[in-house]
Amino acid sequence: MSLKEYRAKIDQLDERIVKTLNERAKLSQKIGELKNKEKRSIYSAEREQQVLKRVKDMNAGPMTGEALDAIYREIMSASLSLEKALRIAYMGPKASFSHQAALKKFGSQVEYVDCLNISEVFKRVSDGDCDHGVVPIENSIEGAVTHTFDLLVDSDLKICSQLLLEISHNLLSKTTLSKIKNVYSNPHVFGQCRYWLQNNLPQANLIDVVSTTHASQIATKEKNSAAIASILAAKEYNLKVVQQGIEDSHHNITRFLVIANSDVPQTGNDRTSIVFSIRDRVGALHDMLTPFHENKINLTKIESRPSKKKAWDYYFFVDFYGHREDAQVKKALQKLDGMCKYLKVLGSYPV
Repeated sequence: MSLKEYRAKIDQLDERIVKTLNERAKLSQKIGELKNKEKRSIYSAEREQQVLKRVKDMNAGPMTGEALDAIYREIMSASLSLEKALRIAYMGPKASFSHQAALKKFGSQVEYVDCLNISEVFKRVSDGDCDHGVVPIENSIEGAVTHTFDLLVDSDLKICSQLLLEISHNLLSKTTLSKIKNVYSNPHVFGQCRYWLQNNLPQANLIDVVSTTHASQIATKEKNSAAIASILAAKEYNLKVVQQGIEDSHHNITRFLVIANSDVPQTGNDRTSIVFSIRDRVGALHDMLTPFHENKINLTKIESRPSKKKAWDYYFFVDFYGHREDAQVKKALQKLDGMCKYLKVLGSYPV
């Protein structure tokens, strides 16, 4: 066939795709009406997982799974916006890594609300001003985001989903590398680019700011300054990428949580997060973990944090496979509840 004939076939397919997408959108509107009547959450983490898995399983190529994932996240984002004007809170400002994580999870068709800090994200969702919030919980290099852990203890919000975002740090500026005197970024980011900065900008002043986006805003105005931020920030603030991928480890991933007022039902492939505190005695922590072993539950993470209520008193955050409604998980949690001073299920959500 000729080029013209191939393009004609593509045009025909596009007509069918647009028609089918609008048929799908009408069904989404009907679903939204039913959910509103039943006062159910518009966003469904378990349904999202089902759709993406089904699409992945159907894919025979040549389109990659990553491409279809991105396309369907935008399709679902458009569907959510038709069902309800969904508002998502994230730690801003715009073009921050939290903003990128929110976009990756919910797509471009919902409303985003940038917050000054993680506390404001929790408050916006708790007060009902936003439907969901996206907050960082841990980085593969720098470790836990402790403020998020502390807020999870005191808040009534539930974890309803999670996502992993691959982090790439870039040196952004309006000038050249040799002229840079000040570099602005978040303290966590400096920690992740330590060796590159020592080798390439040993004389530069490293100045902490609240976010990579704020750093980019400064770099647009201040002479001989640079920011370490994302490619999205470079586009947003009209900065050139002086050097791409300056992180010391290229396996730099941040885990984000989606928080909401509602729980998530079982999907068959779930993770549960809990927090508990123990009585101060020899072997107490070992005993706390015994119910999981007895019920053959696989722990994936344990993290300790000072309770801030009493010296040497700690909370333990534990992640494990399974849903709080699974029979074996129920047994383990019931036994654990009778052994510890405090126990709270933070949420069960799709892996």
